Amino acid sequence: MEGPDALTQDDPNAMTDEAWQSVLRAVDQTYSELVAHQEQLEHQNAELTAAKHLIEGVLHSVSDVLIVIDRDGSVAEASESLFALVSGGAPEVLGRPVAEIFDAEGAAQIGAALNQLRMNHAVADFEASIPTETGAQPFHIVLSPRLDARDRFGGAVLSGRPLGELRRAYAELELSHEQLKQAQSQIVRNEKLASLGRLLAGVAHELNNPISFVYASTHALEKYVGQFETYFQQVQSGASRDELVRLRSELKLERALGNLSTAIHGAREGAERVRDIVADLRRLSSEGSGEKVVFDLAETARVGARWVERGAKSGVTVAFTGEDSLRVLGVPGHIQQIVMNLVQNALDAVDGGAAPEVRIDLAVQGGRARMTVSDNGPGIPDEQRAAVFDPFFTTKPVGKGTGLGLSISAKIADEHGGQLSLLPGPGAVFVLDLPLADTPGEA
Repeated sequence: MEGPDALTQDDPNAMTDEAWQSVLRAVDQTYSELVAHQEQLEHQNAELTAAKHLIEGVLHSVSDVLIVIDRDGSVAEASESLFALVSGGAPEVLGRPVAEIFDAEGAAQIGAALNQLRMNHAVADFEASIPTETGAQPFHIVLSPRLDARDRFGGAVLSGRPLGELRRAYAELELSHEQLKQAQSQIVRNEKLASLGRLLAGVAHELNNPISFVYASTHALEKYVGQFETYFQQVQSGASRDELVRLRSELKLERALGNLSTAIHGAREGAERVRDIVADLRRLSSEGSGEKVVFDLAETARVGARWVERGAKSGVTVAFTGEDSLRVLGVPGHIQQIVMNLVQNALDAVDGGAAPEVRIDLAVQGGRARMTVSDNGPGIPDEQRAAVFDPFFTTKPVGKGTGLGLSISAKIADEHGGQLSLLPGPGAVFVLDLPLADTPGEA
């Protein structure tokens, strides 16, 4: 019998142990690679399944219309919201040219937009309507290109938001904005009414004295006229000299004649005082058409401060220092509103304090008019100074102010090319900076 080595030597096609081991290693490696590829395929399949479920979930849940369009312009996928709109649902939509889903005008726009996408990949934005059983429903359409790995056109994605919802949202926003403007206007009116109330209190107080003076003088004149009428009636009736002398003595005509001049003078003085008050009021409300004119800031400040003093009845007199005249360009009535707001705040701040003082200083600094209103009150705390010009901010008790005075004043100053600012104390120190008029009398 021959051994294995003899067989191997005799059969040249017989495999050695080393060859068998090499084959086994190759089989093992191939199997391992197959297992790895299988695992990778299963992982990728799981990812694809998850992505598919995600896409299906999005298409099912999205409220806007969403359409995936193939390269030829037909519908590849679509959202449930579109199926619900179109009669027949998904079978009538999938595979159908996307333009046929819309009305004639919308179809033309979509066709033109798809052609444009093929040329330059530019996103299209327009409005189009989808016919439904309840009538045409308008949408805001955004058409975007789908590009492949080589940046070539592979289709498009169409998203449409119902314009009815957008228009309702815009309508609600516009209504809210209008209500906000009305509320702001009402608050500003309340602020003006509060200022008007203080002003009218001063007006009533100021008019009461001269009107009472005029009334008393006219009452005396009426009495004296009656006495003289009685005397002249006797003269015309032919009374004797003795009777006339007696009547003059009884009627005290000599004293009445002397008092007559005093009554006339008193009536004239009272009327002139009323005239001056009315003139001040006219200057106070001289907003006119809102056109800017050249006026004297010093005189405007004096008139405004005087009326606040009259209305406040606090007994505090505003002291003026600095320039006697400062000609600036602006709307006098608007600037007077700033003065009255600042003076009223200052008088409120010093109310009840010891030796209260409110001062207005007028100066020219850096080629501009500068009015400083200061008081010796408690001042404004450091933590509140940054918010002092914010609307509705106030340090006064509830019911004593709306918090709009300084905000409105700062806005007026800005409209005049100036600035209203708060300086460090002691007390509250507000500075109004305005441009000087170039030429006196210039309008």
